[in-house]
Formats: sequence, C-alpha cells, structure tokens
Amino acid sequence: MSIWKKNTDLTRLNATSENTLTAHLGIVFTEVGDNYFSGTMPVDHRTVQPFGLLHGGASVVLAETLGSVAANLAVPADKICVGLEVNANHIRSVKSGLVTGTATALHIGYTTQIWSIEIKNARQQLVCISRLTIAVINKPVTE
Repeated sequence: MSIWKKNTDLTRLNATSENTLTAHLGIVFTEVGDNYFSGTMPVDHRTVQPFGLLHGGASVVLAETLGSVAANLAVPADKICVGLEVNANHIRSVKSGLVTGTATALHIGYTTQIWSIEIKNARQQLVCISRLTIAVINKPVTE
C-alpha cells in the first residue's frame, strides 16, 4: 500500500527543481516506490571538496532534498513539510560517478515525520546514512 497522498509524477517533480540548489547540484529524482523515494547526484566539480572527494555537505543536501520531497508527498494537500533537524554519518568516500539516495519513512505522524536516507555509490556500497526530522504544518494561504 502506497504512503503517497500527492502526485508522484517524476517529470513534474523534477521540473519543480528548476532554478534551485537541487538543480545546481545536478540532483535528479529517479524512482518512487510504494514507500520510498530515490534520486541521484553526480560527484563532480559542483559536489566535491578540495581533495576531490564527495563533499559531506553535498551528501546532506541530497539527503534533505529527498527526505523533504518525500515528506511533502506523504501529507494531504492542505499540509506542507519543513525540516527540523538533519544529521549524517559519512561512511565511505567517492571520487566520481553518481551517488543514489533513497529515503524511507521511519515515522509519518500528524505533526512530525522521521525519514532515513541511505546514499550509495555505483557499487551499492553505503556512502552516507542520514536521518531527517520534519515538521508538518498547515499550508500557508496565498491570495
């Protein structure tokens, strides 16, 4: 049974990233399962630190992006989700290629959500594991 309450069309979701940090870092949403949300990020000049390794901050951006989008897809139309806290453990370095992140819900409540995001390299080795805590709030009224 799917946890999603909003449209999960990947083309539409990727279009919402235009002119954002997500697009600048080359993050692309790639897969939506019944209870997970995945995306990729290149390891290139935009995402490495001075030693040529994937920057930990870039991994955190990927994790928070995937978890936040997933959280927003898992609430009714009158709600939105915003990040409260993110943490990450960096396990393995990456010098090139793509990394893939997958967000899975640990808790989906009325006021908070908790997501686990695993980032893996092309060989499916764990690069980073992150946990994201989300606040669920009422969607602001726009005029």
